[in-house]
Amino acid sequence: MTAYNPPMDPLDVIHLDHELLLVNKPSGLLSVPGRGPLLADCLITRVQADYPAALLVHRLDRDTSGVMVFALSPHAQRHLGLQFEKRQTQKTYVARVWGHMVEQSGTVDLPIIVDWPNRPRQMICHETGRAAQTDWQVIKSGPQETRVKLSPKTGRSHQLRVHMLALGHPILGDPFYGTPESQAAPRLMLHSHRLRLRHPDGGEMTDFRAKIPF
Repeated sequence: MTAYNPPMDPLDVIHLDHELLLVNKPSGLLSVPGRGPLLADCLITRVQADYPAALLVHRLDRDTSGVMVFALSPHAQRHLGLQFEKRQTQKTYVARVWGHMVEQSGTVDLPIIVDWPNRPRQMICHETGRAAQTDWQVIKSGPQETRVKLSPKTGRSHQLRVHMLALGHPILGDPFYGTPESQAAPRLMLHSHRLRLRHPDGGEMTDFRAKIPF
């Protein structure tokens, strides 16, 4: 893991109402504090500095950017937490991956478990892994890289990163997975572009998006 030097971008608020706060997390910033004072700076701490009532609902990897939702009441936190637990939310990511993808769409259905000697790395394991499914669709394909839309059906740690590696197309800039060539990008090219969820006040399906930065 590289040294932790989180970006100091001002908070990018996508949406704010009496129950929900959605922000665009920058790449390189932890969602929650890590171990020790050097890893204390994180998105939840920054959010709570401006919105003290904000409560954590889910996380994004440090190097992944994009939409994150925070609850502004215990009711909203319970409501949203159940949606994530029951897989009722719809998450769409955009990624740039190594190599030319010939097929235009598909589904990866490969179980994932932590690679304990090399954690936080994850790995495919058909014996003890937890079920994980990812739908993918090519947006634009070039000779050396492909832009894809990724829709995880499950929420395993590093799921999109491990699944794209399993296809032979690691996400560009991924420090854990891939080859020296694919890791040469300036950041992890993975962005949480869209999040659909039911609003805690009334249950209406609502759509939130964060501009793709690459």
